[in-house]
Amino acid sequence: MSCRYLDMSCYPRRSHFTYFCSLPYPYVGVTVNIDITDFLAFCREKGISFYLSFLHAAALAANNVAELRQRIREEGIVEYSECPTSHIELLENGTYCYCTLHHNLPLKDYLLQAEAARAACQINASIEESEDVESMLFISSLPWLHYTALIQPVAGGDESNPRITWGKYEKDPSGRVLLPVSVLAHHALVDGIHLSQFYQNLDSELARLSAEVL
Repeated sequence: MSCRYLDMSCYPRRSHFTYFCSLPYPYVGVTVNIDITDFLAFCREKGISFYLSFLHAAALAANNVAELRQRIREEGIVEYSECPTSHIELLENGTYCYCTLHHNLPLKDYLLQAEAARAACQINASIEESEDVESMLFISSLPWLHYTALIQPVAGGDESNPRITWGKYEKDPSGRVLLPVSVLAHHALVDGIHLSQFYQNLDSELARLSAEVL
């Protein structure tokens, strides 16, 4: 994993960057219902974790949007070649810990890595990140609620890690299974078109992973 500084002298969103960095709350977010009917059936058929498999799809979708790999550093922008995820794992005492995963693997290999990592993090039970925090995509879930909107905590300023969250899936009147998925990002780096690209990528990744041979 590497990163590079963008040349701000030719950065096309330089005025947007300056403007949104000046705001006290410079974040933009959206929640979209994603059709997971076929992907959920695939996970159940194969006996694999829906949570980890969907996390993998979401991370791949985000990594395929350059703007979601960008971070504000001082007065400039760095772009990572790859962004791992830091996701939450619930603990028996009702709290949670953080778990770091890399996603440049086939689904079968990724699931082996993920299961080992989540077992280890349950033992450590820490909310301290194990790697470079700046590079990460922050992942969480609210599996008890099929929500329509979500407000997420951010430190403000130049904190620019995207946050991806999803809730409880439910069937719609036609019988399709829908999952609310939220994305929050720093508007100095990310516009609506980039959020839309994430959701388009997510649909594609869910379809692609469903066709993998495990």
